Amino acid sequence: MIIAVSGKGGTGKTLVSSILVKLLSKTGKDLLVIDADPDSNMPETLGLYPHKTVGDVREDLKKDITDGNIPAGMNKWDILDYKIMESIVETPDFDLLMMGRPEGSGCYCAVNNMLRKIIENVSSNYDFIVIDTEAGLEHLSRRTTQSVDTMLVVSDSSKRGLQTASRVGTLAKDLEISFKNLYLILNRVKSENKEELIIKAKETAIELVGIIPDDKDIAEFDLKGRPLIQLPDDSKPVIAVKKILDKILDNG
Repeated sequence: MIIAVSGKGGTGKTLVSSILVKLLSKTGKDLLVIDADPDSNMPETLGLYPHKTVGDVREDLKKDITDGNIPAGMNKWDILDYKIMESIVETPDFDLLMMGRPEGSGCYCAVNNMLRKIIENVSSNYDFIVIDTEAGLEHLSRRTTQSVDTMLVVSDSSKRGLQTASRVGTLAKDLEISFKNLYLILNRVKSENKEELIIKAKETAIELVGIIPDDKDIAEFDLKGRPLIQLPDDSKPVIAVKKILDKILDNG
């Protein structure tokens, strides 16, 4: 099962992704986490600090080709695949792959093309893949998430956040990308505006799968730089995401 988490920047998609990893890592299943956001925050939320990204691997290979360090007759895609697999960070509970971006001024499209290929190549090796997508809608227009089973769109209480969520549904339909499940998550919801947000969420035409309440623990963790995967099991965001995950698995 491939679960992708998207939304406007700052709405909390990395929070949701981190808690999904926390919960799925306890199942004993093989889990791969892909940080596909060039503004990478996922490793820190998981307590990891890898130095090598897919973008780095690609740039290193380009340099080797330019410098003539690749023996004649060797398949460059095979070398790239091997080096990408080498860049995966393995932990006892999950593996992590960071997409990053090219070091130079090159377009991010090349890394996105590799992301599609990586998902195709490694998906059979894992029971679950969680993808923290780049903010916005580019992952749809570039079709990097076309193989996703469940797309979770995270929005905060802002109008822009809900507009982006609505556009995800519209663009996926226009591009004929058919997710098995497409769900909306409302994040940082305060009790005084909960009912109003639920009404506005219906305007996105995406099924609302869960609500994550505003919680001071998140701000405290962020301030102290503590990995979000260390949130206690009884914290409100963890309980809320667990309910969402249970629904996904029931529909899986």
